[in-house]
Amino acid sequence: MLTLTLFSVSHKQPSWVNDAFQEYAKRLPARELKFEFKEIKPEPREGKTIAHAMALEAARINAALPKSAHTIALDERGVDLTSVGLAKQLHIWQTQHSHVALIIGGADGLTAEFKAQCDGLIRLSSLTLPHGMVRVLLAEQVYRAHAININHPYHRA
Repeated sequence: MLTLTLFSVSHKQPSWVNDAFQEYAKRLPARELKFEFKEIKPEPREGKTIAHAMALEAARINAALPKSAHTIALDERGVDLTSVGLAKQLHIWQTQHSHVALIIGGADGLTAEFKAQCDGLIRLSSLTLPHGMVRVLLAEQVYRAHAININHPYHRA
């Protein structure tokens, strides 16, 4: 069984964001694939440089990550996957890992050091998206990837 955990450095989102994430997460077969969400408190920027605040956020993420998790950061310079490509990646994760952590940085992103320690980088879009939309879009795409892998008609190629 694979546990996917989405970590996001963000403030509390509107209820529709949480509802949409939970809707897609509950569609996944819990015996095979559990998808959960963990919010990481952003560092206040007052009296700190952006670099210092980002370093403190990276430390919070590291403290929250399970030690054995395979880590994937969402980053604009990451691998640009199609839905079918994400399905293939999901299959690899399911066969090789028990826990995968998907990580969304704060308002200023993730430090270069943090991204370098991750096992991979994925690009979700060329657009700049708000945290809530990324959470919903990623949940839908994980569900779509699972549907592709089981030949469910949700995804129409």
